[in-house]
Amino acid sequence: MSTEEKIMEMQDRKYTLQQGGGQKRIKQQHDKGKLTARERISKLVDPGSFVEIDAFVTHRCSDFGMDKETAPADGVITGYATIDNRPIYLYSQDFTVRGGSLGEMHAKKITKVMDMAMKMGCPIICINDSGGARIQEGIDSLSGYGEIFFRNTMASGVIPQISVILGPCAGGAVYSPALTDFIFMVDDISKMFITGPQVVETATGEKVTEEQLGGAQTHNTTSGVAHLQYSSEEDCFNGIRTLLSYLPQNNLEDTPICENEDDLNRLSVELNSIIPDSPNKSYDVKEVIERIVDNGQLFEIQPQFAQNIVVGFARLNGKSIGLVANQPKVKAGALDINASDKAARFIRFCDSFNIPVVTLTDVPAFLPGVDQEHNGIIRHGAKLLYAYSEATVPKINIILRKAYGGAYIAMSSKHLGTDLVFAWPTAEIAVMGPEGAANIIFRNDIKNSDDPINYRQEKIEEYRDRFTNPYTAAARGYIDDVIEPEATRPRLISALEMLQSKRETRPPKKHGNIPL
Repeated sequence: MSTEEKIMEMQDRKYTLQQGGGQKRIKQQHDKGKLTARERISKLVDPGSFVEIDAFVTHRCSDFGMDKETAPADGVITGYATIDNRPIYLYSQDFTVRGGSLGEMHAKKITKVMDMAMKMGCPIICINDSGGARIQEGIDSLSGYGEIFFRNTMASGVIPQISVILGPCAGGAVYSPALTDFIFMVDDISKMFITGPQVVETATGEKVTEEQLGGAQTHNTTSGVAHLQYSSEEDCFNGIRTLLSYLPQNNLEDTPICENEDDLNRLSVELNSIIPDSPNKSYDVKEVIERIVDNGQLFEIQPQFAQNIVVGFARLNGKSIGLVANQPKVKAGALDINASDKAARFIRFCDSFNIPVVTLTDVPAFLPGVDQEHNGIIRHGAKLLYAYSEATVPKINIILRKAYGGAYIAMSSKHLGTDLVFAWPTAEIAVMGPEGAANIIFRNDIKNSDDPINYRQEKIEEYRDRFTNPYTAAARGYIDDVIEPEATRPRLISALEMLQSKRETRPPKKHGNIPL
């Protein structure tokens, strides 16, 4: 065979591989409203940048007639590419080839590209669309999952890991996404569950659809397993590109700096009147964020889950920050189990990847109630304390209004090692709210008064005037400065510039024991 014939043979083989499971199965994929594995890659990465690795790999199973079965690329496309001219590694499971099921060689392809991402210090994007373990390969399939989980864990905090659920993801397969940093899902396409509806009905008698059990809406609003939800695959890929624009390539790099056209000295006069005069009235903290950050842009993470706290990425003077803010519109901004988990995980991600954390505090308390106590608010709230205390990135807190009791401590207080704590003049910092404090301190006086109702109100106002202001805390050095709300943006930018060279170490240890 001549060299030319050999080249033609190679091209023919590659063409066959690129057809995946064939036109019939590709059509079935399209009929479900789904793109193919290769189409997804081309939509996600920079045009023409994808380089495939291990295209010729296939299974070596001979049981159950598998020796007569072909599996182009063994059901997963792996390789590297660029997104906005920055290198990334990725894999995309091909549902047209044996349902994207994971066998021995399928897993080896994935672990190989994960190892390469770690060596090169590049993010990895995992596109999941699989029927689960390849039953015919038995324990080799389970071994493959274990090898992937191990690498997910080793890569955690070293390189950003992003999972995209674009089809079924069931059983053990769900744990790889759960071990990554962010999970993206798409309406009516994405499904995640440990056991499917049929098993659930058999085991418990509950009837539930796949969408209700593990669809995008469920995991973005109820379980908190997922981080972002989109209506189409294309929107999802645009979201991934946006997320990556805020992140460094790895834990040894700084975040990318974007050109900033928003005046770093811009004042926002509207902030001077955004806090209602009545302490019981709410406002939208996102309006505060929009007036502070570059061009008013916040890339919110888990926007539909635990909405009493807002977390996400933004920029100040072109540099990435992680934002954590209580949301007075929901549960008065109180911290509950889900809000504590959401914020703690986000803070730990930011700390892993050198992203400064800016906190906007307006918190009345940890949410009271039997349900919260019995489900472990103590343990979950401790995660937030742990995350802030552990973080060594620059930490800045702005107390907008309420900061009471243990919740005040938990929201990036000076006592947890926050570098700079500013307060607006509207800040109320105390052991508890004036109503509760007055009821305890003046309990006997109120009881013996001729007019208990009015006397109680007087004492509430007295406590509020004397203690629920920022100046008592500032007098003790717990607040670094009381600032005009309109000047929040320039003060934050100045503070972050000053903190840029921050170096802080923690005691040598294998790792801490976060209260999981």
